[in-house]
Amino acid sequence: MPVATLIGDVVASRGTPDRAALHAALTRALARVNTDLRPATPLRITVGDEYQGCFATLGDALRATLRLRIELGADAVDVRHGVGWGDVAVLSRRPRVEDGPGWWAAREAVDAVAHAQARAASRSLRTTYRGPEPAAVNAALVGRDELLAGLDARSLSVLDGMLQGMSQQQIAQRLGVTPSAVSQRVRRDGLAAVVTIDQLLGRLGSERP
Repeated sequence: MPVATLIGDVVASRGTPDRAALHAALTRALARVNTDLRPATPLRITVGDEYQGCFATLGDALRATLRLRIELGADAVDVRHGVGWGDVAVLSRRPRVEDGPGWWAAREAVDAVAHAQARAASRSLRTTYRGPEPAAVNAALVGRDELLAGLDARSLSVLDGMLQGMSQQQIAQRLGVTPSAVSQRVRRDGLAAVVTIDQLLGRLGSERP
């Protein structure tokens, strides 16, 4: 049965001075997303600063990429993701080794992001999808990544609260700011649009490609 595959890695990780702190940040972010979204194969660090996992639906995989960017962005860690769709074969369970068209698609996708960055074709692009009918999905991802590119740590925290269904009053209390300050960020940074994109992409969870 086809699944949604996700491969992520850290942008310019070789320049990170504190490798232990980076690993800890990755571990925390993956653990939270695994708890919240319960992927079919939990996200896990594979080699160096790369991680991967499988989701039953495309929507959940795309939602995971946003939540990982928010979690890691709070630690000033920039990541890119490739999402694929296809069959996956389990070659070994201990250690877990998988192969198949789903992984080939995800690898092609994350490589496309890296190549686009290297050519400066898109400085904000961080997520790409390879699978059936990719145009609409990638159009949404381009818009989402452009909005995310301008967010600072405080705006990411506001966005995180919105994705959890918190009111602006609750977000303000959590951050120790006024509701007006939260409202200004929501309007200025297009955070409501990011939430809407996330909700629409998430519907792909019940409408597999």
